[in-house]
Amino acid sequence: MSHSVSAEAARRACDTAVVVNRHSPEADHAVTASPHPTTEPVRTDRSDHGAWVFDWLDVRSGARTRAGLRRRLVPRSAGAEVLDLAGNDYLGLSRDPRVVAAAAEAARRWGAGATGSRLVTGNITAHTELEGELAEFCGMQSALIFSSGYLANLGVLGALGGPGTLLVADAYNHASLVDGARLSRSAALSVPHRDVTAMATALRDRRHKRAVVVTDSVFSVDGDLAPLGGISAACREHGAALLIDDAHGLGVLGSGGRGAAEAAGLAGRPDVVITATLSKSLGAQGGVVLGPQRVIDHLVDTARTFVFDTGLAPASVGAAAAALAVLRAEPGLAGTVVRRAETLAGRLRAAGLAVSEPAGAVLSIRAPSAADALSWAARCRTAGVAVGCFRPPSVPDHVSRLRLTVRADLTEEDLDRAVRVVVASAPNPTTTGGRT
Repeated sequence: MSHSVSAEAARRACDTAVVVNRHSPEADHAVTASPHPTTEPVRTDRSDHGAWVFDWLDVRSGARTRAGLRRRLVPRSAGAEVLDLAGNDYLGLSRDPRVVAAAAEAARRWGAGATGSRLVTGNITAHTELEGELAEFCGMQSALIFSSGYLANLGVLGALGGPGTLLVADAYNHASLVDGARLSRSAALSVPHRDVTAMATALRDRRHKRAVVVTDSVFSVDGDLAPLGGISAACREHGAALLIDDAHGLGVLGSGGRGAAEAAGLAGRPDVVITATLSKSLGAQGGVVLGPQRVIDHLVDTARTFVFDTGLAPASVGAAAAALAVLRAEPGLAGTVVRRAETLAGRLRAAGLAVSEPAGAVLSIRAPSAADALSWAARCRTAGVAVGCFRPPSVPDHVSRLRLTVRADLTEEDLDRAVRVVVASAPNPTTTGGRT
């Protein structure tokens, strides 16, 4: 069982996180448990052919309904006329004609799917070419593509962790890092958010031979930046590796979008491993681990989410490669995203809203309650602006939020519209920011 040095729990988007320390087994039940636990009697009759075996799901569903925490899927039509401030297409490349054409061409050349694990039939030359391009772009020695960023994080933590390894993790890490830590069979220690001193203390006092510090670069709820320079120094002082999830940094931060690690001067370090997704700034699908060659070789041999998974579909590989080429040709896209986010945050803050300070493309606005956040997001959607809604138990600090993301292709008119709609739809624009 893992331990925590802080009572402060992690925040996370409403479809991934939990209320308690998400490195603990208790967290498995926190998302679905009733605020007031209900006794669920054990039934043993078999007269109705087992129709009752999932009755407990109705109990849990009822509890979530009463708490205002039910989720629902809302299909998005291809031609929807909505200003999207909820997605992660930071550079606006998912519909770029060059990217779409490359995806179609890759599908025509290689087929709809990779056909198998990359260790069997699913390794196409396009995979290898993209890995080389990503490694060179990010300043890392080597790279390995996974089918998603989530699987990349599970795979690298499982391969680098295990008995005898201590994982020191920021309390606000993404759920994929949390789940990867759980599955790795490592000892895991959750430390307060962005607390370099707590990380250094954990590393200094450990009894484990190996240690890995695990952190997001840009945290995906409030968009704040990890102190990567200080964390790296602590790792070097205490003989630990550093794993950085740069999902929200690649394409946005660093020289020409080379990522937060490059911006912090950590690219190419022999003790640094980076994960990222191809589904945000690169507008496609998939994940990647970048690091020293011997780390990548180890992943090919031991990362279960790589070895036993079908290779990334050719269309996604082609799209990501084309998007990377666009980013190389138009390096100013990265800076444009950051400027747009700063502008939007400043204007919303000037209107009286409690807005986070964005380091990249992500910002959040505090809401008075979970119900207010939900209705606020709904009113924005009705007015033609899509925003994210984050409520407990996904935000364990109990502060519900709207989460807004910014794209490089947003115009001044788009920003005007976003501010107008978000402010007009607010429960109380001058007093938002209350706790749920």
